[in-house]
Order: sequence, then structure tokens, then C-alpha cells
Amino acid sequence: NRLTEWYQEALGWSLKHKLLTLALAFATFVGSLIAIPLLGSEFVPQADYSETSVRFNTPVGSSLEVTEAKAKQVEQIIRKLPEVAYTLTTINSGSAQGKMYASVYVRLVDRKARSRSVQDLSPLLREQLRQVAGISVTHVGLVNSVGGNKQIEFSLLGPSLDTLERLNTQVLQRLAKVPGLVDVESSVKPNKPTVSVRVRTEQANDAGLSTSSLAGALRTLISGETVGSWRGNDDQSYDVIARLASANRQNASDLQQLPLVAGVDAGGNARVVRLGQIADIQASVGANQINRRNLSRQVSFSGNVFGRSAGEVSADVQQAMTYEMALPPGYSIEFSGSTKDMAESFAYAIQALVLAVVFIYMILASQFKSFLQPLALMTSLPLTMVGVVLMLMMFGSTMSMFSVIGIVMLMGLVTKNAILLVDFANRARAGIDDQPPLAREAALLQAAKVRLRPILMTTLAMVFGMVPLAFGLSEGSEQRAPLGQAVIGGVVASSLLTLVVVPVMYCYMDNLANWLKRHAKRRAS
Repeated sequence: NRLTEWYQEALGWSLKHKLLTLALAFATFVGSLIAIPLLGSEFVPQADYSETSVRFNTPVGSSLEVTEAKAKQVEQIIRKLPEVAYTLTTINSGSAQGKMYASVYVRLVDRKARSRSVQDLSPLLREQLRQVAGISVTHVGLVNSVGGNKQIEFSLLGPSLDTLERLNTQVLQRLAKVPGLVDVESSVKPNKPTVSVRVRTEQANDAGLSTSSLAGALRTLISGETVGSWRGNDDQSYDVIARLASANRQNASDLQQLPLVAGVDAGGNARVVRLGQIADIQASVGANQINRRNLSRQVSFSGNVFGRSAGEVSADVQQAMTYEMALPPGYSIEFSGSTKDMAESFAYAIQALVLAVVFIYMILASQFKSFLQPLALMTSLPLTMVGVVLMLMMFGSTMSMFSVIGIVMLMGLVTKNAILLVDFANRARAGIDDQPPLAREAALLQAAKVRLRPILMTTLAMVFGMVPLAFGLSEGSEQRAPLGQAVIGGVVASSLLTLVVVPVMYCYMDNLANWLKRHAKRRAS
């Protein structure tokens, strides 16, 4: 009854107060749009599934034994945390390809049995792992990131590897200044030690050996060739690899004595030459790896985000790379990963939002047989942003794909309040159940008395239905919580604001329709 009385007073406002109501509603909508950047943005919110991971590498050229020893030190540090249930370490396998790369999967106890989340443990692990000398930590955090990769990813493309390596140093220096960017990693690694074999073409031709035959022979002697398999006493099969003994392939001087079959002599005996007779062998260094993309040399960069949203950090990285860093001609920067996915998905979501508004208008225009009344009904759509922004701010959530999906859902949910109100007012003006037609203001008052309770009931039903989702009570529900938060905030705000704004706009649209009819009659006469 009190709500109905307040509503009656609102409808009895003067023209000045009605204009002030519309101005405040518009200012509130504009303010919500201005506040959206304060929320931050990310593609998909991070969820706590009671698991995390650590990736690191040892210096280039490290043996498997060295990496294993460092991995044991890392495991000891991780297992000291009371939240850790167990760990699983892989070296030179899976996502850690290479003897110098290691990955540690960390399983935590159930979320209800610990006070710290995965996000709380990540900075603590980074700080403690700095105590381990001789390793470079490249990732600490959730294992359920989109695509299994880091949150920030981009590539530097160009024709010259030397120039890319020089630019790599500049890029890393700029990335170190970006707030909130952690675990920065570049695909450029220090050159690895190699042995250079420079074939003396004339001597090799005289011996009847080509470069390809030399490469095949060296591959078999040094790297080895699988010639069969052997089943051991443990009922496991093992590959049999034929190659030189370890003592005969340790140094560059050993390679000079490698025997190579260069054909047969007149007597049918094999003619053997030493590698040192037809090639110069010396110790050297070479690129650890060479990446290519779109027919260009590539240096890839990646990093995680801490303390800020991924959208804010990505914007700072793009500012530093695109506008503040001068690249030579022929070199470019291309963003990928969740940054690219977020930009594409948000663009698609905006298109879906626009199409939803257009289709809603078309349906309302056909149902109400008017081009102006749907405009009054649709004033409830922008007012939902007020509740969405306030609710996301209250929960500390960001603008993500799930919150955008919630906004798209609201386009269909919030118009039902205005439809209930305006439809009843139209019927009351035409006469309901043999009742005399009511004036416009009286019809709106009657609609308020009859429809206010159903509007509040449906709104509360939607709010209470979304509460478990919004509060993220189950494991991993933090990822979907922004959807429920956006729906709750939008429904509550639209229900409160549209009860005043929609009737006011209805009056103005009705006045405009009457004026157009009179104007059309005068022109016709």
C-alpha cells in the first residue's frame, strides 16, 4: 500500500518534476557507462578448482640431472604450504619439452579446508621460489586458463632473427614497467652450445662423400638410430639404439677421428676416411629455437596478471608496444591468446546486444500496434546498466564474457515489467470487463495498484533464484558468478527505476502520438 501511495504521488508530479526524473535517469545511465572502465575487463574470470601449477627452466645446456635436482628443491618449497595435498613434476614432457624445462602440478586441499585461495598463494609461491638459484620461473597460477596458456600473449614478427633478438631486449625492458604483469617469458633463449662441422667440399668430393651422406652418418653415430626393441624381465619393451659409446663423442676432437665409409677400393675392401680429413670441426653456439609465423620469424611473449584485471594490463601492454615503441620497417606486433579472444567476443556480444534491442522493438511494435509506445517500454533497457555496474563493483568482479551474457539476458527480462504496466494501462483506457474507459493518469494509477505486486514477485523470484550463482558457493563457481551478479543488479535496478521512468515516458510518447494525429488531420484537411 505504501508503494502504491508513493507511486501515485510520483505520477502526480508536475511537468518540471517529470523532466527532472528523466534527466536523473539519463544522468544515471551515463554515469554507469563512465564507471564501466573502473570495473576492469577480462575474457573469462579465474576460478578456484583447488589446483595450480608452476613452470620453470634451468639455464640453457643444463643436463636432465641438474633440472631434476632443481625440481626437487621446488617441490620441497611447495609442499611446505599447508594448503598443498600433493605435487606431480614432469621434466622434458608434455608442456615442458626439453631437458631444461620442468612443470609442477600442485593439488590443493578442498576449498572449504583452507583459508587462502589459489590467487592468494600465487604471489607467495613466486616470492619463495626466488630462493632457488639457477632457475627462471615462467608461470605460477591456475591451470585452467583459457587454452591452457597465459593471460597476456603477443608476438613480434620480422625477417631478421638478429634484429628480433635486439628488439626482444627492448620489449622485455618495457614489459617490466607494466604494473600487474608477472611471469613474463620470451621465446628467445640464450644460444646453446653446438659443434660446427664445415665440410671441405673438394676433399669430400674426392672421397666420394656428399653433405647429405655426411649428415646421415653423423646422425646415426652421434644421435643414434633405433634398430629394434628388447623386452626386459619387467615385461616392458625398450628401444635398442645403435650409436657411438659415450666416451667417443664427448669432445669436438673426438669427432675428428670418426671413421666414414667412402666406398670400396679395387680389391673390394671398404675405403675409410676420418671426418677431420674432409671437414673442419670447432665448438660454436647456435639458436636455441627459431619460431616462424605467417612466413616471418617470430618472437613470442607471454605473461600472467596479478593485482589488476587482464583488460587493464593488456591495454597498457598495447600502449607500450604499439604507440611508444618504434619498430623498424617490416616488423610488427600481433596480439593473440585471451587478449584477442576477449576483443573478438566483446565485439560479437555488442552485435548480439544491438540485434536484441532491434528485435525487441519489432516485436513490441507489432504487439502494441504502435511505433512510439515501444520506445517508452524500452527506456527500461539502458537503466539496467546502473544495477549491473553497482552489483559488479560490490562483488569486486570484472566485465567478462559471463557478465556480458547476463546483460544480454537482461534485455528480455527487464522489459516484462514495463509490458505488464503499459499493457494494463492500455486496456484500462479502452475499458476492461465492461468498465468505463479511464483517463490516462487514472489508467496508470490503476495499473500501479494491480501490477505492482506481480512485478515485485517476479523480480524477487529472479533475484533469489540467482543468489547461489552470484555468491559462487561451489568449487569453480567464481567463473560464472558475474552472470548472476549482473542479472540481480539489472533486474533490481530496472524494477525500481522503470516504475517511475516508464510511465513518464509513456505520457510523453502518448502526447507525441496525439500531436502527430492532429498534425496529420490538419494537413489532410
